[in-house]
Amino acid sequence: MVGVERVAGAFTEHLMLTYASLFLSIVVGIPLAVLSLKSKRVASIIMGFANLVQAIPSFAVVAIVVPLLGIGFTPAVFAIFLRALLPIVKNTYVGLNEVNEAMIDAARGIGLTEWEIIRYVRFPHAYPAMFAGIKFAAVLANSIAILTAIIGSGGLGSLVFEGLASFNTDKIIAGSLPAILMAVFIDLSFSYMERRFIPKGIGGG
Repeated sequence: MVGVERVAGAFTEHLMLTYASLFLSIVVGIPLAVLSLKSKRVASIIMGFANLVQAIPSFAVVAIVVPLLGIGFTPAVFAIFLRALLPIVKNTYVGLNEVNEAMIDAARGIGLTEWEIIRYVRFPHAYPAMFAGIKFAAVLANSIAILTAIIGSGGLGSLVFEGLASFNTDKIIAGSLPAILMAVFIDLSFSYMERRFIPKGIGGG
């Protein structure tokens, strides 16, 4: 039997891992998506890098981080951040880029600057795609956070790996069940926020 305090502590570490890396992915990913609007060349470079990182297996990403940053919480956050970046960059870019050109021309016609067009025209129409990307990134971060236990991040993954190493079913369940419940919570909470904050009719172009 695994103590409640041990599970609670591991869950807190897992929560911090997931949301710290997700926050970092949002802070970096959305500006990169906006920067991608500057030109097709810039977009191809940024998307190419994001796709390359996403193509690397999760275990390999975690392993590569160790020689660069060592082991522990911070390297784990960086590894999760790399894996969660693509959905946010790609979905935000698609949402920003697929606004009807007639609306863009009309906005320019009334004197809006490019930044004002991004803020008041492109972003509102990109919200559904952005939310979808962030929600997927959050679920992905939650799953990768389990894997980063192999580099000393702690969290629920430490219980899972300890359980696997010792054939301890209680530890495996104590580590995996909260992670599963958290994934369900992430999906439901982001779906609620999407319905709550995105006006009906937005996203249709």
